[in-house]
Amino acid sequence: MSEQRAVILASGGMDSATAAAVAQDAGYELYMLHTSYGQQTESKEYECAQAQAEAFDAADFLHLTTDHLSKIGASSLTDDEMDVEEANLESDEIPSSYVPFRNANLLSMATSYAEANDCEAVFIGAHSEDFSGYPDCRPEFFEAFQQVVDVGTKPETEISVEAPFVELSKTDIAERGLELDVPYEHTWSCYREEVPACGTCDACAFRLQAFQNLGERDPIEYAERPDYTES
Repeated sequence: MSEQRAVILASGGMDSATAAAVAQDAGYELYMLHTSYGQQTESKEYECAQAQAEAFDAADFLHLTTDHLSKIGASSLTDDEMDVEEANLESDEIPSSYVPFRNANLLSMATSYAEANDCEAVFIGAHSEDFSGYPDCRPEFFEAFQQVVDVGTKPETEISVEAPFVELSKTDIAERGLELDVPYEHTWSCYREEVPACGTCDACAFRLQAFQNLGERDPIEYAERPDYTES
């Protein structure tokens, strides 16, 4: 029986890297998809996604460059006129880093890639702390997108949309990734800088907090390493 295949939405970050490890541990052959869409740290994210594909011995690595999301704008990740906000781990507001309907765009590309390569699943690393602020990270969104995939692909195509961390925290993800020896040194989360990571944007804060909660040192370089364990 041939090995099952899965597309991994490989952002270059720690969540998607851990999702890749989970998929591989479940027996999937990995087809890794990375998209550059005009985000501020796109060069570093691409570098990390490439390194992850090599570390996981992926069957394929596809890099797509799109510019429509940055042209649409309205996100501090893609719009130079907007500042990336300082971390606020308690806020329930949609942050300025939200890219309008980004995950639908990415999942659509991943579904095309999966169907073209006879893959059985698409993995995305979204988690519970994401969907508190990002509407396209909610469990209901992935359930709805599964229906879109089922209806919009060939009758014989069966692709499962997998968001294995959707009910987990960043700390849970880091703990699972450390168990699976995820190469976190080849991941990037910072919204602002390519080297070193700022340490004070939302993405850095959640990441540092996860490692700090576990008593582990995050292996990437930071300009600042605030203590987020009290947040």
